[in-house]
Amino acid sequence: MPHPYPIREIARQSGLSEATVDRVLNKRPGVRPSTAANVAQAIADLDRQRSQLRLSGRTFLVDLVMQTPDRFSSAVRSALELELPMLRPAVVRSRFDFRETAQPGELVRTLDDIRRRGSMGVILKAPDEPEISDAIGRLHDSGIPVVTLVTDIPLSPRVAYVGMDNRAAGATAAYLIDQWLTAGDDAVLMALSRSAFRGEEEREMGFRATMRERAGGRTLIEATDTDGIDTAVRDQTISLLRDHPGITAVYSIGGGNKAILEAFELMGRPCRVFIAHDLDRDNLSLIQDRKITAVLHHDLRHDMRRACRVIMQASGALDGPIESIPSQINIITPYNVPSQPLL
Repeated sequence: MPHPYPIREIARQSGLSEATVDRVLNKRPGVRPSTAANVAQAIADLDRQRSQLRLSGRTFLVDLVMQTPDRFSSAVRSALELELPMLRPAVVRSRFDFRETAQPGELVRTLDDIRRRGSMGVILKAPDEPEISDAIGRLHDSGIPVVTLVTDIPLSPRVAYVGMDNRAAGATAAYLIDQWLTAGDDAVLMALSRSAFRGEEEREMGFRATMRERAGGRTLIEATDTDGIDTAVRDQTISLLRDHPGITAVYSIGGGNKAILEAFELMGRPCRVFIAHDLDRDNLSLIQDRKITAVLHHDLRHDMRRACRVIMQASGALDGPIESIPSQINIITPYNVPSQPLL
């Protein structure tokens, strides 16, 4: 039981005598297992309290930089603001740089500006591009940790990735669609916002691999590079529906789901199965109205709490290893929509 505490402090915490604590720590004979467990618990309690003392009164200024449609950035902002009180006794202040479309160079300039003015950490959703990875490296060299959110940039020196296992999410979507579509000539539309996002690419790979395994003859049609913006999504979907009359199902990887459904309606086409991601404001109303079949969702509040804790760990304010642990994938249907929606 390695520890930095005086025996007197451990004795006071455990309610045992100093002599008993000394016997436990030095592994002398005649100590009951329950007594050793009490000492171990006291040390663990002191560790937690030491972290609380380190956090007390500290302010962490965190930057969120995201290229994503407004419907998702709004959900992330709300999730973070709801979690901030749960991070006490630390105080977390946040700055936001959200944009629906961006060139890699614009995001690089934003990250370099953050490096120059200083930050305790950056939570980043951005394409997996070499220049963005280099900008993350410059932040890392300046002592500013970067946590990637929802979509990873794995070859960069980011300290952790927070979000779901995107390959597993894509495989789950393929499984559900294959279960709900009857055997036949139905084609599936895979709608991405932009293929440069690693998370979307991994969802697509998981979807394709599982669909090949389960229904190798089914046609998969890809739509991409709309940035999830409704007008572009709707126009592209109309064009693809016109060119591919067999499309009867959708796996929406990158959003814009109201626009996709509008395209089906304008073309007078049925959509038999529709799998989406994230229980944002659009998808919440769509699934309540039974216009989409299921939503693959991860708890954004939990993700934001983890991202902030990783930044605190990287600064030495919290103990423990920094790990990238995938978020739980929740399958939301019209029958299990939470009364308090997950953000």
